Amino acid sequence: MEEGLLEKTGKSLKDWIEVVKKTELDKHKAIIDYLKKEHGFTHGYANFVALKTLKSDAGSMDDSTLLENQYKGKESLKPIYDKLVDEIMTFGNDITKTPKKDSVSMIRKRQFALIKPATKTRIDLGLKLEGKEEQGRLGSSGPFGAMCTHRVQLTSVDEVDAEVLSWIKEAYEMAG
Repeated sequence: MEEGLLEKTGKSLKDWIEVVKKTELDKHKAIIDYLKKEHGFTHGYANFVALKTLKSDAGSMDDSTLLENQYKGKESLKPIYDKLVDEIMTFGNDITKTPKKDSVSMIRKRQFALIKPATKTRIDLGLKLEGKEEQGRLGSSGPFGAMCTHRVQLTSVDEVDAEVLSWIKEAYEMAG
């Protein structure tokens, strides 16, 4: 996006952030509207500059801030997340934990698990288990779509049991 912005407008992202800051606009939609109306931006580029100006995109936040924001108001779910991550990290030293705005991806050569605080009372654990049939708690991917093939809904630390860990391990091995 950043390279395309420079090519299309002749100004860098840094330059556009300065232009926006001079307007003193501080609302995402207002910035988008301004860039579209006054500078002929497409929605995509206007959104990109607005996110970067307000530092509200995932790329502008450090991992701990992303994680903290995910569990704001959902603090009771954090122990489930912690147990999942602690167990997953024992599978091997080739795992990358990548926090995003609303979830955390667990990646080997490709993503094999996705941990998302879906509601105030439930974590959705998405797994990439190509060819595995749904069974019991191992349901369809639901809202994860193509990112995962299956989903396990977790509401307590006790539900992170041997069965769930075996599915995660299987997804980890498939991602290698």
